[in-house]
Amino acid sequence: MKTVFYMCLLLAGLHAFAYGQLTANHHNEHDPNEPNDHIHHSAEAAACLKLVPNNADFAFKFLNEVALEAPNKNIFFSPVSISAAFAMLAMGAKSVTKTQILEGLAFNLTEIQEQEIHEGFRNLMHMLSHPEGGVQLSMGNAIFLTEKMKPLKKFLDDVKPLYQVEVFATDFNSSIEAKKEINDYVEKKTQGKITNLVDEMDPQTIMLLASFVFFRGNWEKPFKPENTEEREFFVDAETTVKVPMMYQVGTFDLYFDKDLPCTVVRLHYSGSATVFLILPAKGKMKQLEQTLDKEKVKKWSDHLFRSKIQLYLPKFSVSGHYEITNILSKMGIVDVFTNQADLSGIAGVPELKVSKAFHKAALEVNERGSEAAEATSPKMMALTLAPVIEFNHPFLMLIFDRDTNSTLFIGKISNPTTTSTSEI
Repeated sequence: MKTVFYMCLLLAGLHAFAYGQLTANHHNEHDPNEPNDHIHHSAEAAACLKLVPNNADFAFKFLNEVALEAPNKNIFFSPVSISAAFAMLAMGAKSVTKTQILEGLAFNLTEIQEQEIHEGFRNLMHMLSHPEGGVQLSMGNAIFLTEKMKPLKKFLDDVKPLYQVEVFATDFNSSIEAKKEINDYVEKKTQGKITNLVDEMDPQTIMLLASFVFFRGNWEKPFKPENTEEREFFVDAETTVKVPMMYQVGTFDLYFDKDLPCTVVRLHYSGSATVFLILPAKGKMKQLEQTLDKEKVKKWSDHLFRSKIQLYLPKFSVSGHYEITNILSKMGIVDVFTNQADLSGIAGVPELKVSKAFHKAALEVNERGSEAAEATSPKMMALTLAPVIEFNHPFLMLIFDRDTNSTLFIGKISNPTTTSTSEI
């Protein structure tokens, strides 16, 4: 019988959602008198670029699978967190198990070498953990391993520098203590945003992998709380709810995709993060979920234009808790969850498989922003006749890191008054 371990993929995200007017080259300007390590930064970014198309393909395939299993529900997850965790796991896999994991992550192994994948993730995680500007983001992994099974020195020597892994010896037989150790670690790393991750601890567990991402972003110009008012959000043809709707008049990046159809609004954080808010025409959400891919996002990016509008955006909190074993199996990552698993590169023994893989995510969207931005945000009364774009029915949000072109988070807001998704 295969011995099992559990994977817990975690995300905590806290958004201070506000928007500032940006000139076209605002985020690309650099004062030559200011010291920086842009040469090293550029080299890391170049290494990350090799992963961009594959990580994007995985992200949108995962969205499609989640949407099929949880139709009409809120969705929120971090594709880069899932990809990094399973790429790390692949370092301990062999044979068909390794191939399935890497190909399931959308890598074509005839076009990219395995070492390039791991080097790319190393640079990606380093850059994401050292963001520029007003974005706070940290990313890492931890392995909690029973003292009965010693990991191979080669495995630890390989994964520690590449995936920023911390390794802890844990007594899973003392379930209360083990649960506290893991929960305390996760709570600390996510700055208190994810608590009590583990409700019950199986004393037969021999290894638990936790992958975490913490994100907090401020906008250069926050929404003013006094402009937030209760308005209607149309969940579906039969359901309407009241939500606190934030409001701002300003110049935004827009695109109207007539083919789908949908409206795209792009907002920038003060640092390197960017948000695409995608509002499909009513009744077109399923079509958007099924057809969204990297080519469509690139088309939007290439055709954005600046326009003065009145923007309404719900104030909400959302969390996602997914048991993703079934989803990943549908995407081709099969053997690692069965008795056919070959994870002998981790501890030198064949009797090891992944029993369950969890992903937990949380997001808050509100008006908060930096104090300096608040002090310089005059009210633009002259624009009150500008066109209105109101996110008052289900919409998607894509959060990217511009430096690495990475898809950090994907969310679907079907009902802003529902704070959590059902576990799938």
